[in-house]
Amino acid sequence: MNSEKIISKRALTPLALFLFIFVGSGIYFQTTGAEFAFYQVATPVAALPAILLAVILSKKRLNRTVEGFLAGAGHPTIMAMCMIYLLAGGFSSVAKATGGVESTVNLAMAFIPSFFILPGLFLVGALISTAMGTSMGTIAALAPIALGIAPKAGIALPLAAGAVMGGAMFGDNLSIISDTTIAATRTQGCKMRDKFRVNFFIAVPAALITVIILTLLGGDGAVETDRPYRLLQVIPYATILIMALSGLNVFAVLFSGIVLAGVAGFITVPGFTLLLFAQKIYEGFTGMQEIFILSIFIGGLGALMKEQGGLAFLEQKVEQFIQRFSQGRGKIFFAELGIGILVFTTNLCTANNTVAILVTGGVAKNIAENNGIQPKRSAGILDIFSCICQGLIPWGAQILLTASIFAISPLLVIPNVHYCMILFVCSIISIFLFAKKQSGVIEK
Repeated sequence: MNSEKIISKRALTPLALFLFIFVGSGIYFQTTGAEFAFYQVATPVAALPAILLAVILSKKRLNRTVEGFLAGAGHPTIMAMCMIYLLAGGFSSVAKATGGVESTVNLAMAFIPSFFILPGLFLVGALISTAMGTSMGTIAALAPIALGIAPKAGIALPLAAGAVMGGAMFGDNLSIISDTTIAATRTQGCKMRDKFRVNFFIAVPAALITVIILTLLGGDGAVETDRPYRLLQVIPYATILIMALSGLNVFAVLFSGIVLAGVAGFITVPGFTLLLFAQKIYEGFTGMQEIFILSIFIGGLGALMKEQGGLAFLEQKVEQFIQRFSQGRGKIFFAELGIGILVFTTNLCTANNTVAILVTGGVAKNIAENNGIQPKRSAGILDIFSCICQGLIPWGAQILLTASIFAISPLLVIPNVHYCMILFVCSIISIFLFAKKQSGVIEK
């Protein structure tokens, strides 16, 4: 079968159409001055014409083609991913409704001395995003606080905005309930705990360097950071983090988080009823609707492109890159770098790190297997490089939201997102050191 494997550039046309519609509409709405221009056309809708084109390009009968699409859309990996999305959304919604987000932010801010405000904003953002699993939610919760604190502390707004952004992207990459983590681990077939460990030893050094830089750049004003919080509302976040790192099944972890957040609400929030609890869970489910539908569509589209030889063509090009630059030496280094470039470039086009991982996950898995790269490594690289890109593009949702809250240009925020820039350097160093350890062929 391997000798008869189909390789076709033409089979990638549906993916190109999807990117053209998504990016083209984003550019158009950007020229009209629309907010979140690249998010005006929902990604599942942009995927529909691509799916239709993939069906048309298929050489099989229509019924067989549709069956192939449905098989890809309903693949166990895709279904598991979608279930995790729903549970993560339910937990985030309930925790937010019961005051968990506000209490966690205020608790963290209570321990930050005035001279440490700027790096403190980054660390609080990192803590909240790791617990919440969402960079957007972190920015929405922390940015207004940072906006009020920054002028009093003598901190320039772009600098404060960059610190918040960096902290938000830290957890977006590292959190075990982040949709990027879910997508990366599921597409590569590894445990979240293992992927977390890989990313931890890259992200934490980058975070420490960022803290040092922000400390040197920080203001010297005195501000009041005493805000009310309730420890009981923080417990659900702390619990799911501990449970996840202990290796428990992610479904059990998220379900437990939902229950604990609900219990905290019953005890601490007046008027929080069982009915409201149920409504907030469903509200969280609906908040994951877009990524849920898109995952199904991409799963089906990916199956058709794989069947028609499109993914094999993409894989071939990355392998050629690896062979060309490695020339028999440092193959692992260039293989991991190739995976990083693949997802980074895709993220530039989609402006969505989860979508970028879903699109490139299958190709990355094959490249990793062909070059002796462990699934946890390929999952970590996919997540890291997609998050680096997402944190530095002016048309990304995170940058746009941050800039809108601070009422400044996205182009002023980007140069101050120090964490993502440092994370890139740390990632390259990690890839180099890992390749050297594994093969011993990369010279100093």
